[in-house]
Amino acid sequence: MFDKLNIYISKWATDNNPWTNVYGLSRTIMAFSTALTLALNNAETIFKPAVGIDEYPVCSNIGAISIFCLTSNDYFWLNIMRWISILILLIVASGWRPRVTALFHWWISFSLQVSGLTLDGGEQVAAVFTLLLLPIALTDPRKSHWEKIKEPEKIKDKIYAKIMALVAFSIIRIQVALLYFSSTTAKLTDPEWIDGTAVYYYLQDPMLGLNPWLEKIFNPILSSWLIIFPTWGTLLVQILLIVALFAPRKRRKYILIIAICMHEVFAFFLGLISFSLIMFSILLLYLRPYEDEFKFNFLNFSTRKKIENKLNEEKLKEVV
Repeated sequence: MFDKLNIYISKWATDNNPWTNVYGLSRTIMAFSTALTLALNNAETIFKPAVGIDEYPVCSNIGAISIFCLTSNDYFWLNIMRWISILILLIVASGWRPRVTALFHWWISFSLQVSGLTLDGGEQVAAVFTLLLLPIALTDPRKSHWEKIKEPEKIKDKIYAKIMALVAFSIIRIQVALLYFSSTTAKLTDPEWIDGTAVYYYLQDPMLGLNPWLEKIFNPILSSWLIIFPTWGTLLVQILLIVALFAPRKRRKYILIIAICMHEVFAFFLGLISFSLIMFSILLLYLRPYEDEFKFNFLNFSTRKKIENKLNEEKLKEVV
């Protein structure tokens, strides 16, 4: 039995390449979202006292390893650390050296979650999934997570690294399914979700609800029985995302489109921009097969220009 398992795992690792631009795009979106949050909110907004929290930034217990606890508890220095974090996140988003930047990406995401005041849950999701991405990024042999491995035979001997990365992908997919399972079961215990009125209360919330002009437009729907459709529709999409763990690969792209549309609706109506971006990034890991690489025209154009320039240089040498 163990021999068969060993053969299966070896074949699995040999036939699959986890280091593609699929996880690269996910990292870029996740890093950009966190950078956007830090860029649009100064230290005075992120680090301040709240109910039951007198310490800011929070540096006690596990918060002691936060990047925002490396400096004095002063808004000037906290803003300096904020901009340093933004710079690092932009380097992560560029795709440069995943092996070097992966730990910094997780560290900043974790630090923002434990030391700052966060509201929409996106930062918590980022902290978890940047950690789960570490086995993939730290074993990535490429200089950039946008690169395509042109000679697959060169990575055939990296079987243990590939197994680690492939197992990490499997754990990530299970974690995303559990995330939606937890969200759905919590909603199903709430009477407002069962009777179809929960979305009404969310959209009326003074902090996350509709702005005045959107409220005027959608008030006829909010105050009618039609409100059950977005409420129950959200539940149905989340249930679909749970069972997507077992969906055939060719069906996942349709589920991905539906899920992205749901989160973009959240972004538009509730202003959950960073949360929607982070959820988009983990949905790519969940529903986009890692071997199904994206074809980016701007990258292809850059590659073609390099080839053309090289050919022109060779022709020039021949003429000379």
